[in-house]
Amino acid sequence: MRLAGQVDGGFRVKELADHDSFHPISDGLESRDPLGYPDYRGALEAARDKAGTDESVITGPAQIGGREVELAVFSFGFMGGSMGEVAGERIARTFERAAERGVPVVLQISTGGARMQEGMRALVQLPRVVAARMTLGDALQPYIAVLGEPTTGGVLASAGALADVTIAVAGATVGFAGPRVAARFTGDPLDPNSHTAISAFRHGLVDEVISEGDLPSYVSNVLSILAPDERKPLDDPADVSIEKTLSGWEAVVEARHPDRPRGPELAREAAESYSELRGDRAGSQDPAVFAALARIAGRRVLMLALDAELAPGPAGFRLARRAVAIAGRLDIPVVTLVDTRGADPSEDSEAGGIAWEIAALFEAMLDAPVPILSVVTGEGGSGGALAFAVADRLVAYEDSIFSVIAPESAAEILWRDASEGERAANLLRLTARDLLELEIADDLAPAPLGVETLRTLLAYHLDGLARDGVSRSDRAGTRRERWRR
Repeated sequence: MRLAGQVDGGFRVKELADHDSFHPISDGLESRDPLGYPDYRGALEAARDKAGTDESVITGPAQIGGREVELAVFSFGFMGGSMGEVAGERIARTFERAAERGVPVVLQISTGGARMQEGMRALVQLPRVVAARMTLGDALQPYIAVLGEPTTGGVLASAGALADVTIAVAGATVGFAGPRVAARFTGDPLDPNSHTAISAFRHGLVDEVISEGDLPSYVSNVLSILAPDERKPLDDPADVSIEKTLSGWEAVVEARHPDRPRGPELAREAAESYSELRGDRAGSQDPAVFAALARIAGRRVLMLALDAELAPGPAGFRLARRAVAIAGRLDIPVVTLVDTRGADPSEDSEAGGIAWEIAALFEAMLDAPVPILSVVTGEGGSGGALAFAVADRLVAYEDSIFSVIAPESAAEILWRDASEGERAANLLRLTARDLLELEIADDLAPAPLGVETLRTLLAYHLDGLARDGVSRSDRAGTRRERWRR
């Protein structure tokens, strides 16, 4: 098998894999000429000589940051990194080997798409590699995709778009159709910012844009976060004072205090390490929702945190749904930190289907096969907040609130006077103690809210959920029963 130290996909194998750890597999596969395409065999031989590889993709076991992976690497120097039968088969086998070995997959992409000289035999590689990627998901193993220069066509529209974590190399061309094809199709010149890594990031299609030099540390961090759990000694959370009680309005004032720590800040500081997930994969980002793979007390978790200063819109709910799906696929618990006055009610949000997205998140949370822990850290406002709180265990800080509607809005509806919010707050039974007495919350956490108390609380309840005896196959059904009662 021909190989070279340089795989010219915009980065080198040695710059991502640990030194001397990548061992390409000699599988004996050879490209055929299924169409009898003129001089295709000659073009293949010329490509082998130019690229120093026998095909556009080489694969094999490797280590990144000392962690075992299955690595597949495109060589753009081999016929533009195009995917034909051999490349598709190698990618599929990479997913299947990783599933069998129980290790992650890292795919370094640099391609123009499907190989035209192999026609439909090349195009059908798309569902073949997707089927194999699903096998990896069935094995509960992570998949990281690195989109290099360029990443276009059918490879992006199959395996490239289905990673748990997607990284784009700074400066890379990223898009379904290449820029020239897109311009020819539309008849108009493209915006210079179109089909770029930055554009993909801004439109919620990748999690991060990274320079080539920063790739190893970034990928290594993700792999370390997703490594098997290492349980650490736990402290019991402090008790809640039985003497301290707040009226409804006093609780509202506390929950909305401008100095109260915000959800994303708490999530970042409570985690030992984290890697943020960004974008809804449908064209948008929403800063109101923070999502990240993280470690808490040695455990892998998927964290979702709401920013009290912002109202989540459709893209935020789609991001949350995407994150819950990743957690289910990787068999890691979900932690949500709830603090929002509610979903974005603007015209744009309505046009974007906000009610439908809230409903879809309810469904995703109720259907997740992994434990879910929700903590009300500030204000829980109506259905937009509750969609993030449909958990196996719901804990509320004693000075937090959760309400069917904001007190001021209730006052406006009931008495046509928003200034009567205090009166409404004292009628709505929205305090954390009310939530416990109404059998909605499972436990209270003592004020004041802070990183240390939150970290202890999360570790304690995550351990409890891990020991509750509910199997993965029964988890969703048990949660539905809890919320059906």
